Amino acid sequence: MTNTALITGGTGGMGMATARLLGQTHRIVLADLDQGHLDDAVAALTKLGVEAAAYVCDITDRASVDQLFDSAAAGGHHVRAVVHTAGISPQMGAPGKVARINAIGTVNVDQAFLARVLEGDAIVNVASVAGHGLPKFLTPSRSFPLAETNPEAFERAVVRRSALLGKKLHSGIAYSISKTFVVWYTRYLAAAFGEKGARIVSVSPGSFDTPMGQIEKDHGAADLLKVSAIKRFGKPDEVAAVLAFCVSEAPGYLTGTDILVDGGTRAGQEFKKQGAS
Repeated sequence: MTNTALITGGTGGMGMATARLLGQTHRIVLADLDQGHLDDAVAALTKLGVEAAAYVCDITDRASVDQLFDSAAAGGHHVRAVVHTAGISPQMGAPGKVARINAIGTVNVDQAFLARVLEGDAIVNVASVAGHGLPKFLTPSRSFPLAETNPEAFERAVVRRSALLGKKLHSGIAYSISKTFVVWYTRYLAAAFGEKGARIVSVSPGSFDTPMGQIEKDHGAADLLKVSAIKRFGKPDEVAAVLAFCVSEAPGYLTGTDILVDGGTRAGQEFKKQGAS
C-alpha cells in the first residue's frame, strides 16, 4: 500500500511547493479545477522524480470530493496526508462565493477524509492571518455549525454579516469570516479525528508571494508589511515547509490548533495597538 499525499489547490504556489517536499516520501495527488494546469504540474513533478497524479475536483461539491478521494486511493494506495490549500481571496469572488469555496469546501474535504482516515493520518487546512482578530460583531459564530447541516443558510449568514461595513469591504469581510471558520472548524473536528488516531491542524499564512498573494498585493496585503516583523512577502517554500511538517509523522501530538506563518504580522498589529493606547 503506497502512502499518498493529496493536495487541493495543487497547482497553486503553496500547493506545488508542498508537493515538491512531500513528494520525497509520498506519492502525490493534485486536485484543482483546470485540467491543463494539472497536467503541467504533474509533468513538472515527474521531472523531479516525484510520482504524481492529478484529478479535476470542485471542492464545493461533496460528490466531486468523494470521487477525488476514491480515485486517489484506487489501485491499492492510501491517502494518509491531506494538504487543503484550495480557496479564493477577496478579489476573486463575491461574498457568497468566498464563503462557499473557503468554508463549505473545507467541510467537504475534511469530512471526506474523516470518513476514510486511519491511525497516523493527518490533514492540514490552510486558513489565513485574516482569520485572526476579526471583531466579534462581524463573526457569525453561532451560524458556523450550519456549514455542515445547512450550507445555504451558513452562506446567507456570512453574506449578511459581511455587508455590515459597506460594499467596498464586503468580500474582504466574507474572506475573514471564512478563514475564521476554518480555524474554528479545525478545532471542532480534532476530537473526531483523534478517535481514529488521526490529526487535524490549520495553518494561517500572512502575505505570500504566490499568484493569489499578488492579486491582493494592492488591496491590503502589502500594507500588512508595515506592521510585520519581517518586512517582505513570504516565499512559498517557507509555508510549504510548515504544511509538510504538519502532516508528517513527526509532530504526532500536534492537533486541533492553528499555526500562524505570517512574518510576525499579528504580533505587530497587537503591540502597535497597545503602544497607541
